[in-house]
Amino acid sequence: MKKNYIFPVLLGGTFFAVPYLALNIPLIPSMAAAVAAYGAGWLIFKDKNTDSNLTSMEPNDKETLKQASELTEKLLVLSRQVEDEKLIKNIQEIGELSKKIIETLEKKPEKLNQANNFLNYYLPVTIKILQRYDEIENQKLETLQTKKFMNSIQEMVEKIKVAFTTQLANMYQSDMIDTDAEIKVFESMLKADGFIEQEDFKTGKKEKN
Repeated sequence: MKKNYIFPVLLGGTFFAVPYLALNIPLIPSMAAAVAAYGAGWLIFKDKNTDSNLTSMEPNDKETLKQASELTEKLLVLSRQVEDEKLIKNIQEIGELSKKIIETLEKKPEKLNQANNFLNYYLPVTIKILQRYDEIENQKLETLQTKKFMNSIQEMVEKIKVAFTTQLANMYQSDMIDTDAEIKVFESMLKADGFIEQEDFKTGKKEKN
């Protein structure tokens, strides 16, 4: 169990055990008190844990993000140099995804390790591939081999766009999980305090407190 969940669980367990076992309070009110205590403890401890983990970005990390921003600008320049309309659109979308990833890393430097491959391999190699494509395209060659090469690059760029989209989504996965848990705790507290309806544990019917 993660450390930031230990305190809320202990608090919730105490608020269940004391009323139910020591004071003979019915099960449902005891459970409601436990849920409310767990929710309060989770929210309080989560805020403290977040504050304690804030770290300043290292100079090397700042330089890495600066270089990534420069590469992203090169990417957008390349989108204005190639001729294929579908490829132009895909490159522009990749550029926007890259910007969002970098902005996320600037706000959440703790995610830098998670984006290591993106920063040090995916982005620079994407630039290299597109520069080669632009170079070949400018030669106006009509050979079968050239067409095959250019088609393979166009297909690869679509795969790169999917990879960049997944990279950005993965960086927010833990935030979504935390927020989902917070919503469930908040909803349980609202039910426990009688602000919204809750289902009867035996019949499944909704009832008001």
